[in-house]
Amino acid sequence: MKEALLFDQGMLPHTDLFNPFALTDVLTEFSGEQEQPIIHFWQLPKTLILGMKDSRVPYFNEALKVVQKEGYHLLLRNAGGLGVISDTGILNVSLILPKNSISALSIDDGYQAMVDWLEQTRFGKLGIEIGEVADSYCPGKYDLSIKGKKIAGIAQRRVKEGVAIMMYLSVNGDQNLRGKIVRSYYQSGLRDQFGVDYPPVNPDSMTTLDDTAFYEVSVNSVKKELLQVMPHHDQTDSLPNFYQLEEYQRRVQNMQQRNTLIQEVLNDL
Repeated sequence: MKEALLFDQGMLPHTDLFNPFALTDVLTEFSGEQEQPIIHFWQLPKTLILGMKDSRVPYFNEALKVVQKEGYHLLLRNAGGLGVISDTGILNVSLILPKNSISALSIDDGYQAMVDWLEQTRFGKLGIEIGEVADSYCPGKYDLSIKGKKIAGIAQRRVKEGVAIMMYLSVNGDQNLRGKIVRSYYQSGLRDQFGVDYPPVNPDSMTTLDDTAFYEVSVNSVKKELLQVMPHHDQTDSLPNFYQLEEYQRRVQNMQQRNTLIQEVLNDL
């Protein structure tokens, strides 16, 4: 397989919240067309990223307002799953592969590629466990935990002939607070139905790499570890070329339309 191309967006400004979601789809399509593996790193300032199901809580407006009062941005992403927090201590990592490089039939192969990548770093020695943490936020079959506490979740998105395996990784910072923010969203949005059809979020069910390791862990050190074990070529300077594509602009517009509902609610405050 070819050497991976690296696109590291770093921390995006709050004016560009939709950017990484649109870019992921464009890079995934590009990966499939060019049979080119891609690594994509990005971060957002304090944001609750909602899944489509989250927009269907009965008291949606109240839930949005509770989170905004805590100083968090809100957005509705273009993929499934449930809400996750993004901030300075969370690294979003996408491993984007041509579909023909993994078994096209097996979604698990894609998830396993991400797990294998993380386990090749020194963090693999911390004893990473795979399996759903039901009372975490955005629980899933490929939750990654250390000593029973979740540090990461993995999702997958397929665009044409490319596959994006996407991980949010709690590197450092106040994970308990993140859990409380997401719990408050569901408590406000569901009221007495909290925990029914949505996760009964317990902030104590999750932790960070930094709190688990015997050494200090930063977002930069995690990137460095991941890149040391994956042959890559830095293409970050060519990101503006992708922003100019019509397909990128179209996907940003789709995100804007999807998020109109949130903006209308928050503008009324």
